[in-house]
Amino acid sequence: MTYAAHRRIIDVDSHLFELEDFLHNAALPEHLDLVPSMHAQKGLAVPQAGLDRGRELLARRQSDPAAMAKFEAALMDNTKSGWSRLGAFDPKERSHTLDLLGFELQWVLPTYSFHQTLHAAHGDALAATSMTLNRAMASFCAHDARLKAVGYIPLNLGPERAKAIMDQGFDDGCYTFLLPTNEPNPDNKSYTHPDFDPIWAGFAERGIPASIHVAANGDYNPVSPSFKNNGKNELALGGDAPAGELSLLNIGASAQLFLSAMIFDDVFTRHPNLRVMSMEHAAYWLPSWLHQLDFTAKLLKRSRKFAEAPSITAKRHIKVSPFAGEPVGWIIENVGPDMLVFASDYPHPEGTNDPIGKFERTMTDCDTETMDKFYFGNMLDLMGLS
Repeated sequence: MTYAAHRRIIDVDSHLFELEDFLHNAALPEHLDLVPSMHAQKGLAVPQAGLDRGRELLARRQSDPAAMAKFEAALMDNTKSGWSRLGAFDPKERSHTLDLLGFELQWVLPTYSFHQTLHAAHGDALAATSMTLNRAMASFCAHDARLKAVGYIPLNLGPERAKAIMDQGFDDGCYTFLLPTNEPNPDNKSYTHPDFDPIWAGFAERGIPASIHVAANGDYNPVSPSFKNNGKNELALGGDAPAGELSLLNIGASAQLFLSAMIFDDVFTRHPNLRVMSMEHAAYWLPSWLHQLDFTAKLLKRSRKFAEAPSITAKRHIKVSPFAGEPVGWIIENVGPDMLVFASDYPHPEGTNDPIGKFERTMTDCDTETMDKFYFGNMLDLMGLS
């Protein structure tokens, strides 16, 4: 029996644990010298022991059916090093892992190569590394139509260069792309400025959702660094989750700000077919955020007329993946059944060793139709497959 068991599931958020040569193996000759080393980024440590062990265990599984059976039995053990888990960096083994999980489709995001791109490359190097990342992700998923490659578009390079990178990424085989939620330079234009409309049109016209993720927040920090000077050690959850209680508490801040701007700056009005997927920003903030949108519009009603309540716009255009363990049933009770979608975060540790179980323990009052929407129906709608 698969992990999904009787359920039909589309997994919107899973990751690779890439080896250190992932990008350099995919780079075009003219980009090779521009792509920084994975070790050049300091956000996530890249221990050589973890890389070596991952390679060793893959070779063992490939040559020893008993070793493979042992790892299959421990599929959801999230205490292992990410490189040691099934399908972490080998494409064919990832397909086998998806067989074991029993998911119908799975979006696949980078991890270390993403930090390598965002935090170690700048200017021309950022453009070259982003294109290389997109090629690498598309190549990893190319053999299996169930695996949907998620790349990256560096909007901070400006709308023209970003659009060229986007078009090339689609041509290379990416399904969609992560976008930064914040422009770090206050002198530059917001990503909701009409100059960026070609980007949003590129998604809307293809019927492909744009995506945001906690790892791509454009250096936005809702917590002043002074709060870290508190005489305590900072707690880390792992994966892409921010370290420290205050950062985790505010994990959805950049998403709320970005999505609010998309609504109030009329991006969805200009692109009625545009959809946005928010991943790993949590979801507990959704009920209050929707009320805040409408309250803000009500306060501004004398100076601005809205064609509809902003919360209605949000519900039509946005989907959100909650963390396993959040009160999903309560959130659905307060926002309706159409906004939340399932994410495993496999093989990141914050995905937990049983996301299905953790979700369902908070969804005891959800009927079958609501459960089906959460597991696959809302994703079919988001992806234009329903």
